Amino acid sequence: MADSPPDGTAVRRAAGLLAGRGVVVVTGAGLSTDSGIPDYRGPQSPPRTPMTYQQFVGDAAFRQRYWARNHLGWRRMDAARPNPGHRALARLERAGIVAGVITQNVDLLHTKAGTRRVIDLHGTYAGVCCLRCGARISRLGLADRLEAANPGFAEDVSATGIEVAPDADAVVADTGRFRMLDCAACGGMLKPDIVYFGENVPAARAAAALALVDSARALLVAGSSLTVLSGLRFVRRAANNGVPVVIVNRGDTRGDDLATLRIEAGCSETLCALADHLTAPGQPERGVGEGCGPLGGIGRSGVKSAVT
Repeated sequence: MADSPPDGTAVRRAAGLLAGRGVVVVTGAGLSTDSGIPDYRGPQSPPRTPMTYQQFVGDAAFRQRYWARNHLGWRRMDAARPNPGHRALARLERAGIVAGVITQNVDLLHTKAGTRRVIDLHGTYAGVCCLRCGARISRLGLADRLEAANPGFAEDVSATGIEVAPDADAVVADTGRFRMLDCAACGGMLKPDIVYFGENVPAARAAAALALVDSARALLVAGSSLTVLSGLRFVRRAANNGVPVVIVNRGDTRGDDLATLRIEAGCSETLCALADHLTAPGQPERGVGEGCGPLGGIGRSGVKSAVT
């Protein structure tokens, strides 16, 4: 069932907090659900247990399972397209309102939507790195080698139907016959260029993200429960800097007590409505969410406001 439009009063209040400011946006998996990519912690999400870094590097069986699942799932993520929420943020950047986006997602949908300044905090699905020599290759290049090493695997599993998971893998039961590959340069262990649970964000990337937050005159969070500290710290930093924090999410977040304004609604509708308000100064007021188009599979809407 589709969301009803976000609360118009809340959207206008958010627009007032963000108007004319160098807004930095932090996005999570809830923004990409309208592109067909599931999230981990949304109100309607099934329980998921993501693989940890320690499991990946310490257990060959875990690695085999991951690569078999990723072999099927990464192409589905590569085929995903930006939804109205991604496009609304790109429009706000072109208008000079959004200064940059920090995303916890690995799906590259902000870049595909046309946003120029994006920090992919947790990496992207499109790269692979060697943990021994540091070589980096494209996921597409590795795909050809994996296809040759596992003839018929993708076709056999796809015939039974697969479900894509949030980190560019897929839910596959039988992975025991899948053959993994090592680095062609040194024979070392290959790993998707994604920050796993239990793994640190690279220091330079984390520093760049914090610097961007420190430059912000307002912070907008979209589609993140802020359960992971790598996202929550940006809200804490912005609040400590004394700038407004607006959170748009379905379900509670760990940053709610720091929010200037909290909107419980779907990201696509709300971001479209915000873009309508913020990019059309002096124009007759447009209907909330006008131009977003029909969306499905999104929960309830409403507003929870903190003290400003």
